[in-house]
Amino acid sequence: MGIFNIQEITGTFKKKLLDFKASLGEAVRYGKEIPFADKDINYSLKLQNERLKEKGIDLESRIYDRDKDANKFLAGRKWKDSHYESTMCYSWCGIKRVVKKDGKWRYTDDKKSVIYETVTDVVSGEHPDNDPVNCPNCGMVSTIAGLQDGCSYCGTRFQMDDLFPKVSSFYFLDDVGMSKKEFWQGYWVFYFIAVATLYALCCVLRGEIFLPHNLIQHRSNLIGVLIGIPLGSFPIGYILYAYFLIIRMIVKAILSAGKMGTAGSRRAFESRMKKISPEFSYEYFTSKAISLIKTAIYSKNPQDLLFYTGRELDPRMKDIIDLNYGGALGCKSFKDEGNMVKVVTKAYFDVLYAKGDRIYSKSQVFTATFQRRTDLPVNLNFSMTRIMCPSCGASFDATKNKNCPFCENPYEITTDDWALVDLQYK
Repeated sequence: MGIFNIQEITGTFKKKLLDFKASLGEAVRYGKEIPFADKDINYSLKLQNERLKEKGIDLESRIYDRDKDANKFLAGRKWKDSHYESTMCYSWCGIKRVVKKDGKWRYTDDKKSVIYETVTDVVSGEHPDNDPVNCPNCGMVSTIAGLQDGCSYCGTRFQMDDLFPKVSSFYFLDDVGMSKKEFWQGYWVFYFIAVATLYALCCVLRGEIFLPHNLIQHRSNLIGVLIGIPLGSFPIGYILYAYFLIIRMIVKAILSAGKMGTAGSRRAFESRMKKISPEFSYEYFTSKAISLIKTAIYSKNPQDLLFYTGRELDPRMKDIIDLNYGGALGCKSFKDEGNMVKVVTKAYFDVLYAKGDRIYSKSQVFTATFQRRTDLPVNLNFSMTRIMCPSCGASFDATKNKNCPFCENPYEITTDDWALVDLQYK
């Protein structure tokens, strides 16, 4: 069950959150693995990097500090199962993207953002010694207990602190808020507009332009122009700025009308799912949905993926080079039969396309359909890179094998997690 309790993150959690934020740009640009990130994240970033290489594109994504609280992470919702607890953490930042192709500049943008990172840690209770996990050193699948005794492939021994906590999901949202500094920067623009407007109005009414020589000759002009206009412009500038902010808010509300309509469907879906699976968390489902959509889109052949069972993707998705969650995942329909649930979602993303030499950004809505068994509990540490075969008990990387390489039996992803059964443009 989600718990809402905002507090500042400190200690090991904070270090890994900051390190992840600092490492993300190079992971996308150069394909570098982030050791303390979930393997599913690294797999998706690796696929994105391969997409960029195929298109001959250099994408520099720089996450920078925006204010004095840039190194502060706050904790939002938490959810847990019998072994693990996940915490949604967020921090304010800026993101500047520069895209080059064949060494030539093609696109750039700079956005105020909030980065959301989910950190998963082991909680008290039954210890998950036999849960499969990837070795941070060699990447081979082992168990938590096995890695503490020494990886059977590379021999490296790990403490629990090396394995957990880890970053298990992330996304960015545009920051529509305004800091005090930004507020006053905007106000002063409108203040000087008011000054210029009042000055022009006074010139029209007096039939002369107030220049230095006639200001000095006529003290009344001097007092009116140098004192009256600046003082009178304060309230006028504030009124103009207030109208601007109201119009800005209305425009944003109109543009986000579709997203706002997803709030009710989210509550209804979560309420129904909790009756089936009490440990269900919409935050976990959203993070999982984002990960599956991104991995399917970046993949060369989604049909080879264990978790994707849908038709061939729209060819336009092959032109996507950067994909960021747009802040809303609505539930269009929900159906549960027996021990299986299927949900059709409307997923909002901000998408960066590369078609030939043209690079452009577009707000995009996808229809994504997910399916999962409901008679088995959710495992918050589940990853397709470390699956335990239900037939023989062996662990393997399902990004490389759809069948268990030891007993050759097929693995059904809905046994442990959500499967993406269809993805298309709205």
